[in-house]
Amino acid sequence: MLPINSKIFKAYDIRGIYEEDFDNELAYILGLAFIELRKNDSDYTKEATLKIAVGCDMRLSSPALKDNLIRGLLAGGVDVIDLGIVATPTLYFAVGKNNYSGGIMVSASHNPKEWNGFKMVRSKGIPVSGETGIEFIKEKVLENKFILTQNQGVLTKAYEIIDEEINYAFGRVDIEKIKPLTVVADAANSMGATYLKKLSEKIPIKLIPLNFTLDGSFPAHEADPLKEENLEQLKKAVIDNQADFGISTDGDGDRIFFVDNSGKTINPAIIRGLLAKLFLQEKPKAKIGYDVRPGKITADLILENGGEPVVTRVGHSLIKEQMIKENIYFAGESSGHFYLNTELGCFEYPSITILKLLLEFSQIQESISHYVSRYEKYFASGEINRDVKDKETVFKNIIKAFPDGKIEKLDGVSVTYPDFWFNVRGSNTEEKVRLNLESTSDKLTQEKTKEILKLIS
Repeated sequence: MLPINSKIFKAYDIRGIYEEDFDNELAYILGLAFIELRKNDSDYTKEATLKIAVGCDMRLSSPALKDNLIRGLLAGGVDVIDLGIVATPTLYFAVGKNNYSGGIMVSASHNPKEWNGFKMVRSKGIPVSGETGIEFIKEKVLENKFILTQNQGVLTKAYEIIDEEINYAFGRVDIEKIKPLTVVADAANSMGATYLKKLSEKIPIKLIPLNFTLDGSFPAHEADPLKEENLEQLKKAVIDNQADFGISTDGDGDRIFFVDNSGKTINPAIIRGLLAKLFLQEKPKAKIGYDVRPGKITADLILENGGEPVVTRVGHSLIKEQMIKENIYFAGESSGHFYLNTELGCFEYPSITILKLLLEFSQIQESISHYVSRYEKYFASGEINRDVKDKETVFKNIIKAFPDGKIEKLDGVSVTYPDFWFNVRGSNTEEKVRLNLESTSDKLTQEKTKEILKLIS
């Protein structure tokens, strides 16, 4: 067994370089540790058999890791439902719909091909984060002192769960009103292809697929749509095919980015605001969440459509936990995550997100680029990272430098003035801070960004 690098235990998942930071044996031990975690939870009863769903992405190392994970879970005496190769939201859906005790997804999301890892959830897709279980699992895995049960669990295969997920999405959107739009979709040889293909089979869009062949070597480009260079192929195809818009998904299919008909990336804050408007039509006056990174157009659209804006911290686990606690119906993150709080659980529903936008874009009588342009009111710096010696000192200096601004400390430090606003937050794993700033003019954005970066350094 390869020595386990303790740094693979992150704030939201377990992730590292396969056969350098860990090997297949970690997956086996993780299965045993996850059982102990669930048996320590308050909802566990000795009379009930735990049922854990397991899925994996298309990475070259994923099948072996999944098999060893299942081996560990079965050895620990729990029943396992093998979902096969699925997108991460599909695993969440399976756990929520079938009332499973939890789920583990083998994936390293958008990381390069050498990486792999595990995302874990409890029942209803409730995430296991650093504060709610990953530290416990880390301790158990590194200690590696497990007592195996005499009774092996039972393995069941459920490879058709994707069809149930798509049917559920169709049941929440009036697909009869979707027009035959031309859509280019780039799945980056990754898991978004699974639901994009299924969606296109039952609605009247013309889908032009790019990189839909599942391939863990990522032959086209990285599966990270947050990086603009990974959208270049999509943008060109949208223009060449005179398409209405484009869709890009990440490695495990839980993040989505959109490109308009002119080949321009649509600001996720605008997409989030449009989705807020659409979900408020379903649930008037609902709470709608958005993370602390500036994207004021989202709050504008929430208020315009009668909703209650709620600011959240950054990170999918933290956002989902807050959504459940405060009964937030929909939330969007600047990184392309879009969450819905339903009877099945609170997690990403990419199929519903796409169908909602298709319906919205089917109703307009103009190009999507022209439609979106009315919401481009603010000027953003983008996320800028800086290495620092002491994050807390940076936060104190910022508060001191802007004494007359509105200060909030939900996640790092947020400062708001009438004509500009920004957030500086710390990395969870490095001595690094991240600046995101927005203002009412391009000139002011540039000036204030330089001013704050100088203060940080």
